[in-house]
Formats: sequence, C-alpha cells, structure tokens
Amino acid sequence: MPKLAPLTKLILTAAVSVWALLVPTLAGQAALVGGQLLLFVLYRLSGKHFTGALGLAVFAIMLAGLQYVFGSTVEFALMTGLKMLAMSLIFIFLLATTRLQDLTAALVSQCRIPYEYAFMFTSALRFVPDFLAESQAVREAQACRGYVFRGNPLKRLRDYVAIVEPLVLRAVSRSETMAMSLELRGFGSRGRRQFTADVTLGPADFAVMFLMLALTAGLAVNR
Repeated sequence: MPKLAPLTKLILTAAVSVWALLVPTLAGQAALVGGQLLLFVLYRLSGKHFTGALGLAVFAIMLAGLQYVFGSTVEFALMTGLKMLAMSLIFIFLLATTRLQDLTAALVSQCRIPYEYAFMFTSALRFVPDFLAESQAVREAQACRGYVFRGNPLKRLRDYVAIVEPLVLRAVSRSETMAMSLELRGFGSRGRRQFTADVTLGPADFAVMFLMLALTAGLAVNR
C-alpha cells in the first residue's frame, strides 16, 4: 500500500463520514465498513486496533438494538448501527497510521489552521488511547481490591462511579501538568513555527483524492 500523507488521511476521514450519510442501502453501508476493515488488513494494523474495532461493533449492535426496541424498523436500526460503525472505524485507521506530530504539521502548514487549534485537536485525539488505558487500569485496580461489578443494570451503573471518579481526578491532574509543561516551553509565544515532519503530497495522494472526489460526487448525484 502507498504511504499516504496525513492530509490525505484527514480528507479520507471526512469523506467516509459523508459517504456514510449518502449511502442509502444496507449493502452499501456494509461495503463501506468492509472496505475500512480491508484497509486495516492492508496496513497491517495490530491486534489492539482490531480489538478496538470489535468494541465499536458491539456498541453498534447495542445502538441498533435500542433503535429497534424504541419502534424503528429492522432496516433503519441496522442502517443506524452500520453508519455509526463506518464513521468511527476510520478514526482508528487515522490514529493507527498517522503520527500526531505529522497531523499537527499538516493542519498548520497545509490547512492553514492556527497552531493552537491544531494542537488542541491532536491533543484530544492523543488522550483517547490514554483514557482507555487508564480506564482499564482503574478497573483492574478496583478488582484487585475485591470490587466486583455484578448485579442489575442500575447497580452496575452506580458501581461505575468507582471508576469514573478516579478517572476524572486523573484527567484533571494530567491537564494541570500539561498546562504547566506547555507554559514552561513557551507555548503560545509569537514567531514563525517550523516543522521537521515531511507532509508533502505525492502522486498517490492526488490519485486517492481524485477517487474520493469522484465517489462523493457520484453518491451525491444518485441519492
């Protein structure tokens, strides 16, 4: 597979969300999800990324089930679940195959987004895997202390306070440490910024962008 530039992957992420909204059939939505899983295989993503995709699939099934329980048709419920899955899988691909430094460089130098906003966007993406890892660590720590998550859904929901509370305190502490670190490094000072990351677009990037544009136009016309 060609090595695509961060800007191309960003556009692909937005394009997949648009395609998920434009595709009118279950078969098309399933093909969109299948195409993304094929990208996972071609780019040789690790097992933890497939585990994340499996977690999203479970959430999509739950979402479809709720839609059906609250009166939607089976087709509409499945379409909702597949759309959510299609829109979220591409973010795993983006995060797994792109360094956040490169993403920041592409947003600033090619999209002309102010550095502060680009940094906030990539920092939010950076915190997602950390947050999931901390959530798992807190669960294991509570289990070591004999805390068992069992019972009816209401009791389980109440028990999750034991996980959410340390997670929130940890997130606040992390944000304070990060703010002090950024201030010490002169974040926000004026001056010309230079990036060492190479985010130049190549022939493969232009070809993929052309295909994305053609596919988007085709779906919009046929809708």
